[in-house]
Amino acid sequence: PMLHKEKTMNKNIVFFALAAFIMLGAIRADAQPAEKVHRIGILSAASEVPQFFAAFRERLRELGHVEGKNISFERRYAAGDVDRLPGFAAELVKEQVDVILAVTVPAVLAAKKATTTVPIIMYGVPDPVGIGLVESLASPGGNITGLSTLGVDLSGKRLELLKETIPKLARVAVLWNASDRGMTLMSERIQTAGQALA
Repeated sequence: PMLHKEKTMNKNIVFFALAAFIMLGAIRADAQPAEKVHRIGILSAASEVPQFFAAFRERLRELGHVEGKNISFERRYAAGDVDRLPGFAAELVKEQVDVILAVTVPAVLAAKKATTTVPIIMYGVPDPVGIGLVESLASPGGNITGLSTLGVDLSGKRLELLKETIPKLARVAVLWNASDRGMTLMSERIQTAGQALA
């Protein structure tokens, strides 16, 4: 009977030790969860801009975010066909990306219409306040932030510099995409500067 009791005790000790080992392993697994993969949506009216995107990925890598490890990219390029952007933006929202990087005004406008909750980072936008994307540069409000190119503010200055370089300059042709609000604002600023220089 004593031998049987010892065997039973030994079995219980082994069982509890094994249970404790398994529980400890589970706690450690909980303490160190697998790294979340963040999904970044790229939305562009053009095709991919290799220089910009390479620099973007390099900076992410420096910050410890590596494609295939802890981030992934969902790319949508309209290749000049801006009518495709609303559909692309809706796809990115449906795929539950964590953030949308929108390149150029038409892409940012499409992203803004598609979501008020997914953060949007704008790039290549000449006047986000004038276009109506953000309330102000200091306090954008909503879900949009990013970089402004100051293209509208510099448009008139560029014409002034051109006139200084070529004093006899009398006529300048300006080509722009009328469906792009940013380009339209730049065109208007150039016309205003041109009238002042006439």
